[in-house]
Amino acid sequence: MNLHQVLLSALDDEYRAEATYQAVIDKHGEVRPFINIIQAEQRHSDMVAAELVRNGWEVPANPHLGKLEAPATVLEACQLGEQAEVENIALYDRLLPQVDDPQSKAVLERLQWASRENHLPAFQRCVARGGMPGMDGGRGRGAGGGWR
Repeated sequence: MNLHQVLLSALDDEYRAEATYQAVIDKHGEVRPFINIIQAEQRHSDMVAAELVRNGWEVPANPHLGKLEAPATVLEACQLGEQAEVENIALYDRLLPQVDDPQSKAVLERLQWASRENHLPAFQRCVARGGMPGMDGGRGRGAGGGWR
């Protein structure tokens, strides 16, 4: 896979996450951790898009927005989010060895780190709470902040 294909794969995964989390918000309201993580996913998409532009490539629109259905409950949505973040981390494990460009590699490593250290733990806490709001107001490590 060349750098262009790697970046498109990463962008599509970030787009899918954003669309999934938007579907959850549309169905269940502004629930945590989705309202925080969707903002991070939008930043992630922007970062990959910037790498595409830097290399002279076009940035496709998000083909997933408005086309994905949210699970019936917030707990199921958190379980889906947990699985999606595990898959995202694995995707970056497959993509990163194929990237020679230092700047693009750093961006993708940063996105993988955010999934592993922020998003996955936030969804795991949500699952552990049975999909109910946390006592910390959702402002823990899963709030998508800290490293940006």
